[in-house]
Order: sequence, then C-alpha cells, then structure tokens
Amino acid sequence: MSTATDMRDAYLAAEKAVLQGQAYTFGDRTLTLAHLKEIVAGRAEWEAKVAAEARQAAGYGRFRLADFSGRGE
Repeated sequence: MSTATDMRDAYLAAEKAVLQGQAYTFGDRTLTLAHLKEIVAGRAEWEAKVAAEARQAAGYGRFRLADFSGRGE
C-alpha cells in the first residue's frame, strides 16, 4: 500500500470512531466529535491523493496530440 492509502485508511478509522461517539488518537493528537469536520477534510484530501495515484497507475494524464493532416502517422 502507498502512504496515501495508509493515511486515507487511518482517517476512515478516525471518522468511524468519532461517529460512534468516541475520541480517536492520531499520533500525538486526540480528536473528538468536535473535530469531525477536520477528520472529514483530511480524509477527503487523502482520498484525492489515492485517486490521483490510481489515475497515474492506469496511465491517465498521458496523451498524444491528434493528427488531422491525413498523413496517417
């Protein structure tokens, strides 16, 4: 797994714990229900990074220019 995937999974675990009415310790910080918005924002950030890695691995973002000259290259 990549760092982005690991971080996304950690944020998902934190979000689940908070939604169950618990606090969650993440490194040296303890996040509680009052910080749910922060956890959701962090999860969204890491999900975007995981998606970018998946797109890159699938070859998206690489492109060729179309040639309409009729030379058939």
